[in-house]
Amino acid sequence: MLGLLIADKDVDARKQMADIFIEAGYNVTVTNSAVTALYGILKKSAQVVILGNEFDELTAVDLIPLLKKCNRNLTIILVSDEVSLPLIRKVRREGIFFHALKQDKDEIREAVQCAFENINQLQANHKW
Repeated sequence: MLGLLIADKDVDARKQMADIFIEAGYNVTVTNSAVTALYGILKKSAQVVILGNEFDELTAVDLIPLLKKCNRNLTIILVSDEVSLPLIRKVRREGIFFHALKQDKDEIREAVQCAFENINQLQANHKW
């Protein structure tokens, strides 16, 4: 089963997003720990990550390259409170799938659905 990891320091945001995606039928893990996030990615239990702007005293800008080194096919959706053009440019170069504002739950839901559809399509195309 494909897994969704929600990594954010904001407890309320993690809970709200987890509730939305559990109700939608996703296999969801939540964390505020970089170690737990890395473990989930290394064990391939998470294929899509909703990543807050910062958590565990690390910024998303610092963490995204690390996550991508653990799994270059990882789909990362960055969720933040604000739009900073320099930040968005930098994380896009690092290979994020999408950036959404934290308060736009519908956009986050659509981004996750699209991410899993892309993964399913790629897996279907690579079956022998």
